Amino acid sequence: MSRAQRDRLKETLGQASPRGRRSVEEMRAGFRAFSSKFKGPEGIRTTVTSLGRRPALRIEPRDQPAAAGTILYFHGGGFVVGSPETALSLSGSLVAKTGFALLSLDYRLAPEFPFPAAIEDGLAAYRALLDGGTPACSIAFAGDSAGGGLSVTTCLAAREAKVPLPAAIVAFSPALDARHTGDSIRTKVGLDPFFTPDSIATTDELYLAGQSPDHPWLTPAVSADLTGFPPLLLQAGTNELLLDDATRLATRAREAGADVILDVTADVPHVFQTFVGVLDEADHAMDRAALFLKQHIR
Repeated sequence: MSRAQRDRLKETLGQASPRGRRSVEEMRAGFRAFSSKFKGPEGIRTTVTSLGRRPALRIEPRDQPAAAGTILYFHGGGFVVGSPETALSLSGSLVAKTGFALLSLDYRLAPEFPFPAAIEDGLAAYRALLDGGTPACSIAFAGDSAGGGLSVTTCLAAREAKVPLPAAIVAFSPALDARHTGDSIRTKVGLDPFFTPDSIATTDELYLAGQSPDHPWLTPAVSADLTGFPPLLLQAGTNELLLDDATRLATRAREAGADVILDVTADVPHVFQTFVGVLDEADHAMDRAALFLKQHIR
């Protein structure tokens, strides 16, 4: 692990993270431009498809048949920006390291489609996989940031709908508390190169559209009942405002009797796994995520 790598990355991220109020269109364009700097790995192929009622990107190993198993992936972006293409560094790395096929869902975004549209799309996509003959024990949910939270809340929605739950969940820097009651939202200010409390409040306002943030699907880190949940791997970095979302969900999962691994890496930013090939910690974290998935997908 290289201190020089982390220092260079901090400088790059500091220059790439604009401050101040921006329009939704500006936020989306900026996120696309930033994400385009971090491509998917070699050795994968992508196909545009659909899943449930939404478009999706299918990602598979390029030079060999995919292993038996499917990852349903939810991209990040605060439920306001992002797409399967902007998450390709993450989703493609999971495919390259596991050999599984992955479907990255293009769920609806706010403010055009506020809460709970993204969760409805996640559940519809999962139902489509099950209805198409893919057994639940061969499906894992994965996602980053807002999508990491969506991997958890889609599982909550599936349990409420009495749908068989997936084999496992992998969440990279998940957003799991719309009320932001964790200490890290304050103590990590200045360390997190991506977020400020104000920037998080902006996307929350668009996603909630005036609704109360107290729904368990909006605050799973502090209020969701995780009884019966599949094994979870929660990865986060010590420098992020959302750190306590992961740590508190891990505590609730253990208290509910679920198997959970809380994997926290020192001195790295939000969704640091994006920087595979740039940051050694990212490669190592992805290796651990791939091993977890291969252990639990049957």
